[in-house]
Amino acid sequence: MKSGSVLLQLLGGGKKSRALRRWINFWPPFLGMGIRVMRIAPDMKAVDVEMKLRFWNANYVGTQFGGSLFAMTDPFYMLMLMANLGRDYIVWDKAATIRYRKPGKGTVRAEFRLSDIQIDDIREKLKTLPKYEPVFTVEVKDEAGVVIAEVEKVIYVRRKQSAESPAK
Repeated sequence: MKSGSVLLQLLGGGKKSRALRRWINFWPPFLGMGIRVMRIAPDMKAVDVEMKLRFWNANYVGTQFGGSLFAMTDPFYMLMLMANLGRDYIVWDKAATIRYRKPGKGTVRAEFRLSDIQIDDIREKLKTLPKYEPVFTVEVKDEAGVVIAEVEKVIYVRRKQSAESPAK
């Protein structure tokens, strides 16, 4: 079974959110950078991630490496939307930007939140649009709650084509 197939099965929520958290925490890119998923809500509408400063994820001046900060924000809005929109939608990360505000000197955290209003808005827009690209922002904060980086994620979403509907 491919790892993508396992991931899709784990996106079902409920007890599966614990299994998904364990699976992501052992995913080599996250494991190697020291990124840890601390919590995934059973409804896949909240994810909390943290990364402790270690010698292997520090940059040459001893603060959090920017690539690791960027990576810790990578897949979560896509996964959350996949779980909440269901199999009738195609969801992909499209683009992302990061703005560094301050050096990360210790443990940093990011909290991802997805509301019912955001999910309903996406479904509503896709009733008339062939695709939609919502933008989500997540802040990476230090232990004192100070924002050290802001990441803007653009997610590509469209409905899957049914067998009888023509491609657009």
